[in-house]
Amino acid sequence: MLWQDLIAEITAVGSSGSSAQPVAGIEYDSRRVHPSSVFVAMKGGTTDGNRYINKAIAAGAIGIITDSSLTFDHLVVYNPDIAVVEVEHGRRALAEASAAFFGHPELKLAATGITGTNGKTTTAFLTEALLNAAARKTVLIGTIEYHVAGEVRPSLHTTPESRDLFELMAEGASRGATELVTEVSSHGLDQGRAYGIPFDVAIFTNLTRDHLDYHQSMEKYFAAKKLLFDGTMYPAPRVAVLNAHDERTPQLIEIARAAGSEVRTYGIGLGDFRAASHTLTPGGAVIQLETPAGSTQVVSRLAGEVNILNLLAAFTTAFARGVPFESLVESVPRLSPVPGRFQPVDGGQPFTVIVDYAHTDDALRNLIALARQLVAKSGGRIITLFGCGGDRDRTKRPKMGYAAGEGSDFVVATSDNPRSEDPRAILAEIEPALKASGVLYTVEPDRANAIRFALGSAKENDVVLLAGKGHETEQILVDRTIPFDDSQIALAALRDLGYVGMS
Repeated sequence: MLWQDLIAEITAVGSSGSSAQPVAGIEYDSRRVHPSSVFVAMKGGTTDGNRYINKAIAAGAIGIITDSSLTFDHLVVYNPDIAVVEVEHGRRALAEASAAFFGHPELKLAATGITGTNGKTTTAFLTEALLNAAARKTVLIGTIEYHVAGEVRPSLHTTPESRDLFELMAEGASRGATELVTEVSSHGLDQGRAYGIPFDVAIFTNLTRDHLDYHQSMEKYFAAKKLLFDGTMYPAPRVAVLNAHDERTPQLIEIARAAGSEVRTYGIGLGDFRAASHTLTPGGAVIQLETPAGSTQVVSRLAGEVNILNLLAAFTTAFARGVPFESLVESVPRLSPVPGRFQPVDGGQPFTVIVDYAHTDDALRNLIALARQLVAKSGGRIITLFGCGGDRDRTKRPKMGYAAGEGSDFVVATSDNPRSEDPRAILAEIEPALKASGVLYTVEPDRANAIRFALGSAKENDVVLLAGKGHETEQILVDRTIPFDDSQIALAALRDLGYVGMS
């Protein structure tokens, strides 16, 4: 691709110079620039890529796309041999340039975008599994990992920058993928990371308190989420799949319909696709499913009501993508639990240990409610271990403390990626809510020791919830990042307690 062909697809407000060299890459990180690359210099939340233009030129960049007019003027005067385009929106230009450079993979993949506070990852995995069962190859982008036509790769961001997203899409398309399933975070929506992708189906799981360190208010948080549906920054989806239980859904229905989308709702006893009745079992649920396409009973291996909602969201989405109702019904019993989402840890112990990603008060409350259902007949206790992340929304710390305390029989408050903050200071903001709830609790800043203590406190028929980290395999401290996997720490602790190998 030549420079002139590339910039023909970018919304520019000014330009200078040209280059006859073929473009060999698009980069937004100056450290990744190589000879004949085009460098997209854009303002970010923590840094300004325009500061690194000279570094990119020194590394061999033949063209600059910049959202800074001052930088543009500077380059015209001092770098007459460098091709430059000035744009109003740096991230949008990055998406436009990336789509062009990678051969417009967004036109080759039917895209499904999933947004919401909780349930994105499970819904994404289940949607992909239902599409795969229908013999469709997929690209999956999400919190736990990326999938490229069956190849599993580590996840760097829930929603990567558009350049990386388009590259993954192009690679998937070259391997025969026809579907994109991606989590779309509120940060990603607000920053335009998914700009240029025409979502065929968009899912809204729910909206509860989270990420206010970034969005500042729930209204701004919701404003970011609704960008996926209102047709302002992103094209309105053909089908909007909405959780019938969420209080924001009536507003989203109006927004989506006004933008021209078909709306399908899902829920337990509510919605177009609904669980008319259900019975929870130790291994999942038996669901009486009612839909516009038919009614039937299905058996799911996913535990709890929250996973019934996730399953319904995925089922509705796959149906919207053209998978026949009968095929979906046949696939449901084969769906597997998602790593770090109500993941059991079995070391032969006479009590249940669950690892889960719940890291908001709403998710924690749902998790504990599910555990309460598991001990309803046995009379066992619920022991909940959790923490709150450092350098994140401080207002949710007491909310999570109270959510843990009001539903549990015993709570262990500990660390969860304290980052630059003192873990004890974080715990000091949680502890008053634990006291107010009246629950028995202890505080242990060292998460490994806290897990050992929680498991050592458990008795037969109890449920121990290790909440917050889920699939994560690291603990982020002020001076280093260390390997840390809740499930592996738990297994080691169970072994030390003498349970591993018991039956």
